[in-house]
Order: sequence, then structure tokens, then C-alpha cells
Amino acid sequence: MRTGFALGLPGCAELAYYRQAAVGQWTLFQASQPVAAVLADPTLSVELRQRLETARDLRAFASTDLALPDNGSYRSYADLGRPWVVKNVFAAPELSLEPRRWCFPVAGCLSYRGYFEAGAAQGLAEELRAGGDDVYVADISAYSTLGWFDDPLLNTFIGWPVGRLAELMFHELAHQRLYVADDTAFNEAFATAMGRLGAERWLERHGTPREREEYATDIRRREQFLRLTADARERLAAVYASSGDEAAKRTDKQRILTQLREQYRELKQGWGGYTGYDRWFEQDLNNAKLAGVSTYYRQVPAFLTLFEREGRDFAAFYRVAEAIGQLPPPEREARLRMLSAPFRLAGKPVPLVSSD
Repeated sequence: MRTGFALGLPGCAELAYYRQAAVGQWTLFQASQPVAAVLADPTLSVELRQRLETARDLRAFASTDLALPDNGSYRSYADLGRPWVVKNVFAAPELSLEPRRWCFPVAGCLSYRGYFEAGAAQGLAEELRAGGDDVYVADISAYSTLGWFDDPLLNTFIGWPVGRLAELMFHELAHQRLYVADDTAFNEAFATAMGRLGAERWLERHGTPREREEYATDIRRREQFLRLTADARERLAAVYASSGDEAAKRTDKQRILTQLREQYRELKQGWGGYTGYDRWFEQDLNNAKLAGVSTYYRQVPAFLTLFEREGRDFAAFYRVAEAIGQLPPPEREARLRMLSAPFRLAGKPVPLVSSD
């Protein structure tokens, strides 16, 4: 899953939080070097050289073919020495799929809280758990500063398969192209759709047969994953909305989550040994994690439909998406629900972008 990271002027009670955000952002930029300078290093490994060259081509494609912002983002590289850039904390009540929200000066209200410091993220997670919430701490590979800064390429994702790398870069640049304050679902669905559409176009024009097949296989697995989680969410929502007492609801909740794990084990038997979702199912399988999947991907079909309606023209797609983003929230939701109807009627799954 990807995220815009909130930076802005702190309030007194939030000073420590914003301090770690500012220090983390500064440290990231201090570690960054222009891609051209990194490529000029004769000791650079062959693997990293090839990946940076591919990323350079993807960055040019994003602006020339996808009409995404042509700025300094993804024209530098940083090795953070760890496999994540930030840790996002998600939370939801014990018997609800409605995520907690936090509000920030620039990014508006979001359904997560991001940290550069692992200890601080765990501290908030423990506090929320002590209060009775379900909590999920996600390792995030990339985030967007929404154009306020030039975001670098990172060691956390540079080694991903070409299709996934393209998807991520286009996703994060899409946040710079269109962002609606206080609407995480809209922003992530738009960027997720853009990542998918952009990666498909790149692979169609520049990918090898192997890269296209690798990406298609990845998409199929993610869609199967989504079917499982969507079904579990529906069953949990029915339990939480029922008239049963809390003890019965807790029992039903654990039964559904146990079934979900069992269904996943059955599903991956046909994946040829692929284990990319094992960690997702093993750790913090709860309302917070399932709510996060819904928040990020529920509206993706609307944007895929919109792209087709606009003749697969990205400039036209952006114009209409921006117009929808300017609608009052109830009208925006209704419009996206209408656009999603063809997918619902056809029983098509919503494509995912991350197995974090």
C-alpha cells in the first residue's frame, strides 16, 4: 500500500510527532544523490545500475506519455539501509471496520498515521491496543510528499519487478497530479488506478514478454487475494451490524478470521510456491488491516471505468477525475459508485497494488 506523508506546522500537542517527521524527511533527502551521479560510480553493482536505468526511463515515460508531473521526483536515489521508509499505523474499533482517522495541516484527514521512527509507531500502536482497538503497523516502501519536495527513488523498492516498479512510481506521481484533502479513499483509488494503467501501457510498449507475463501473474494473485479479503469484510460487517451481544460477535469475528487464513492456505496451493502474502496473513489479521484494504481499493473500479469512457486518453481522464474530486463528498461518492457499477454487475475484482 502507498501513502502521502503529512507534513506541516505543528500544534503544541503534536510537536514530537512533527519533529520526527521533519527529521526523517531531512535525513532522507540528505541520503539522496542524483541518479546521474550514482550511475557515474564505477563500483556500482550491475543489478543496481540496470534498475536505476530502468527507473530513469520510467520517469521520462511518466511525463511524456502519462502526462504526470515533470519535476525532480524520482531523479535521485537514496539507500536508507532498511527495507521500509515509513511505518503507518492503522486502527479500527474491535467490532467495527470503520478506520480511525488523524488530521494534518497539509494532507487533511487520513486513515493512518505515518512514522519514520519504528519505536514511535510501535508506541502509538501499543497505546491504541490498550484502548481496545485493533491495530496494524504496515511497512511502507514509498510515499508522496504531494509535490512539496522532490521524492527520491529508494532502496526499499528499486529492486522490484519492472511492472511493480512502474506501478509504484506512477502511483506516487499520480498523488502529485491529483489530491483531494480529507478523502483517503478517493486519493488512493485514483493513484492505484493510475499505477495499474500506466504500468500496463509501459509494458505494452517497452516490456519484454517475460515482464508482461510476470506482471499479469502478479495481478491475478492480487485479484484472488482481494476476493478473499472482500468476502471476509462482508461477513464481518454483517456480524458487527447484527443484534447479537458483544461476546457472540467476538466469537464470530475469530471464526471468520480463522476461515480467512484457511482459505488463503488453500488458494496459494495453486501459486507455485509463491509466499508473498504469508506475512500479511500471519501478523495483525484484524479489523484495522481489512479496513485498510477497503479504504484504499474500494473505488478503483470507478477510475478504471472512467479511463475507458474517456477513450483511454490520460489528459481527458485527469480532467474528469479532477472535476469529480471538486464535488461535495456525498456527490463525489455517488458518482464513483455509479462508475463502479459495471464492475459490480460483472463480478469483476478490484485490482490491488501492494501486499504490504
